[in-house]
Amino acid sequence: MRHGPSTDEREHHDSRSTVVRRCAELADSSAFNIFIFAVILANAVVLGLETYPAVVREAGGLLRTLNDVFLAIFVVELVIRLIAFGSRPQDFIRSGWNIFDFVVVVASLAPGLRENALLLRLARLARILRVVRLLPDLRVLTIAIGRSIPGVMSLTVLALLVVFIYGMVGWTIFQNHAPEQYGTIGEAMLTLFVTLTLENLPDQLALGRELSDWTILYFVSYALVAAFLIFNILIGVVINSLEEARAIEHARERADALEHGGPAGPTVEERVLAVREALDDLEADLKRS
Repeated sequence: MRHGPSTDEREHHDSRSTVVRRCAELADSSAFNIFIFAVILANAVVLGLETYPAVVREAGGLLRTLNDVFLAIFVVELVIRLIAFGSRPQDFIRSGWNIFDFVVVVASLAPGLRENALLLRLARLARILRVVRLLPDLRVLTIAIGRSIPGVMSLTVLALLVVFIYGMVGWTIFQNHAPEQYGTIGEAMLTLFVTLTLENLPDQLALGRELSDWTILYFVSYALVAAFLIFNILIGVVINSLEEARAIEHARERADALEHGGPAGPTVEERVLAVREALDDLEADLKRS
């Protein structure tokens, strides 16, 4: 009757624990991530060189070999990150970045892909996007873009509504005076869409004054509502999404630190408390002086 694991089983478990721990340390190390970042940049350079026919004629074989070497490195990196999760491989797919890396690397190994030059180039190009996960600030910006999409879509609907209303008004006023620009609602909306940049606003003002000085109110109100108000709302949506993305990334870093037993860093409440304590100390020093 067995009362516990045998010596061989314990040694096998210890060796597996050592491998998992070392893979986790390697995956989290700065040197490893810098190396992968350099490989991604080198991959981008090789992809760029493949667009020059003269370079392909002279060193096409070398470029293909380098692409295979880069792919092998990415496969090894993916295996290391998978092993780092030990007995919890399901946690690997909890991160969207891990799923993205897995799909990009596995897509490059898909059967029949190498026979399709377009799909092969797209798969290689997608590997360059993996640089996002290695740069924290770029990762925050990417998350912010994703979180701003709902607000931007709603703002797009509002902008289209404003352009349509002003387009109808513009068609009513200028359909006979400027049929090339306001002859139909489509042409009017296209003209006003270009005017959103304010680049052709002086030309539009001159066009309107040929008909009546009162048209200045039309173009000035459009510039205020469409160009300034809507763009400022867009900036607010992006800034708000950026703050949310920073909070999400900070929470993820804290969760990773806690999972690996490292320091999680102060929370917002802890920072506020530290600032208050510093202010109290400063006030006490001023009273004593």
